[in-house]
Amino acid sequence: MNVNLISDTVTKPSKGMLDFMLNASVGDDVFKNDPTVNQLELKVADLFGMEKSLFFPSGTMTNQTAIKILTNPGDQLICSKYSHVYNYEGGGVSFNSGVSCKLIDGEGGLFKAKDVYKAINPPDFYHSAKTSLVCIENTTNKGGGACWNVNDLKEIKSVCDENNLFYHLDGARIWNAYVKNGIDFIEYGNLFDTISVCLSKGLGCPVGSLLLCSEKLYEKALKTRKMLGGGMRQSGFLAACGLYALENNIDRLKYDHVRAKEIEEKLLKLDFIKKVQPVETNIIIFELKDTFSSKDLIEELQNKNIEIINMGDNKLRIVTHMDYTDDFHHYFLDSLDKINLKS
Repeated sequence: MNVNLISDTVTKPSKGMLDFMLNASVGDDVFKNDPTVNQLELKVADLFGMEKSLFFPSGTMTNQTAIKILTNPGDQLICSKYSHVYNYEGGGVSFNSGVSCKLIDGEGGLFKAKDVYKAINPPDFYHSAKTSLVCIENTTNKGGGACWNVNDLKEIKSVCDENNLFYHLDGARIWNAYVKNGIDFIEYGNLFDTISVCLSKGLGCPVGSLLLCSEKLYEKALKTRKMLGGGMRQSGFLAACGLYALENNIDRLKYDHVRAKEIEEKLLKLDFIKKVQPVETNIIIFELKDTFSSKDLIEELQNKNIEIINMGDNKLRIVTHMDYTDDFHHYFLDSLDKINLKS
């Protein structure tokens, strides 16, 4: 038995998804002639109540495109110190857009409107970068899968409007947030200028993200996608996976959340665990006591054919997903009881 809990990106397409994929009608999407891509883009735009959406190979590329079309070189964006756009996109913020980041230190990757207001550089102070964009991540990855309160998002939107700032949502795991708190996708569409959503995490697709935006921003996004090498040809085969996932794989995310909560409960009972971040969705981030080694725990688990990921600073991450079955879950929980770490 091999149990991979490194990420929800490790999932493979189900038989139903593959069958649906193989029967897709395709064309050349660079010329916008792929009917399945067009169908997916229309469906996702309608889902969020936004004018347009555009299919991309990856969530990093959708985030980078959003930042590119909403900023100018020399600008500054505001985001959490845990955010994906800052930590895990290869420095693309500075390389692709010439933009710097003002980081907010908030618990679980979350922050408040007052934090945004304090982070805005004075527009008439030419010594500092012009603040032009606020980026939110929901759910938070490095923040342990935490979900944003919609009222907090609305209050931040007010600060953005008052200060002429654009507002971007990195919604890579927005599907998990929806299953957790039931906030309608249209609520997000009403708040943000751009939204990135990912199909290849909890929804189980092999590839694909979409960027949602206005008609006005769409042409800029299309041009930027081309510049970044994101134009694909018969990508309807991939888009078909997205259509299948949206119909079949959103509601089942609740099972990932239940299993994550049960893992949290198990970890809290182990004597070598210092802290477990409160679990809301499918991500568990925990910390070992100072006298124990993360490396030793990872090796113990690997000896039992279980993979998790080291986040640094003695913190580790577990992510549940659709390929993590009940059998895997029971095996993992039993294996945790048998871990014997030496301090």
